[in-house]
Amino acid sequence: MTMSLPDFSNLLNAGPLAPLALPPTGVMAQYFRHYGLEDLITQVGGIESGHVQVGEFRLWTQVWTPQEGALRGTIVVVHGYFDHLALYGHLLRLLLDAGFRVVLWDLPGHGLSSGERAAIDDFATYTQCLRALLTQIEAKGLMTAPLIGIGQSTGAAILATDALERSGHHPWQSLVLLAPLVRPCKWQRSRVMHRLATPFIRSIPRSHRPNTTHLAFTDFLHHKDPLQTDTLPLVWVGAMRDWMSHVRRLPPTDLSTLILQGEQDATVDWRWNLGVLRRLLPAAHIVYHQDARHHLVNESPDIRQTLFRDLHHFLITQTEGSCVTTADTSEPPSR
Repeated sequence: MTMSLPDFSNLLNAGPLAPLALPPTGVMAQYFRHYGLEDLITQVGGIESGHVQVGEFRLWTQVWTPQEGALRGTIVVVHGYFDHLALYGHLLRLLLDAGFRVVLWDLPGHGLSSGERAAIDDFATYTQCLRALLTQIEAKGLMTAPLIGIGQSTGAAILATDALERSGHHPWQSLVLLAPLVRPCKWQRSRVMHRLATPFIRSIPRSHRPNTTHLAFTDFLHHKDPLQTDTLPLVWVGAMRDWMSHVRRLPPTDLSTLILQGEQDATVDWRWNLGVLRRLLPAAHIVYHQDARHHLVNESPDIRQTLFRDLHHFLITQTEGSCVTTADTSEPPSR
């Protein structure tokens, strides 16, 4: 018997980013409940939710502010390919507990953002969206310094590209890159297949291989998440190929960076990737986990807790002495 999935299509037409009435009602309540976010509501002083218009895209965005008290700064979370922000509840809980305001958003073509599903014709569009989103969030007085970026896989690639392209003029205090993408596993074979297939087909079926040891999460993605897509557009693969060539030519930047990497990762070519990133981000500290796979924020609890301890230590170290009270954050921080 096929399980009926919830329908969140009404949220595609939600209004602009604005304070969310808590507790949420209607389809928003169902959204929070389905993705296990409803119990986090008691940990926040407020949630902004809605779409941010960036060029042709309406980007589904949420800003979670912890309860009144010391605020360490702002963390921008950039999810991985095929993901969306509602899958990042474990990370969100950690960051709220640590006293950070958290900005999460769905990439174009993902989740509740507009755009062709899982497609992009140029990775530069991702970084342009990130920069425009930061500008609008800051203009709303929701950006408390220091600013830290956390990215999973493709999200890590977007953050690293932004920092490298802007060199010393980027806004980042530091970055956390989780299983960062530079090139995927078996890229040489995939590149040949892409070149042969592109003239004839637009997409290929998506493979749902387990990318975490937490098999319940894999089952949820495959069978219970209505915001997933079942195809891989070849235009995205072409955009990734062009981006790989671009990012490797960028000059290095001396930005404080933590890289977390699972040694059982079969999604990205992590050994090769880390060689590239050591050159581009020479200040990076790399932490390996021998049992972790790719989707680190949704690994099994024991692996996730180990990785989150390293993440938490890095974030606290990076923001020592920077706490302000939430009452002091009504205006955008000066640059």
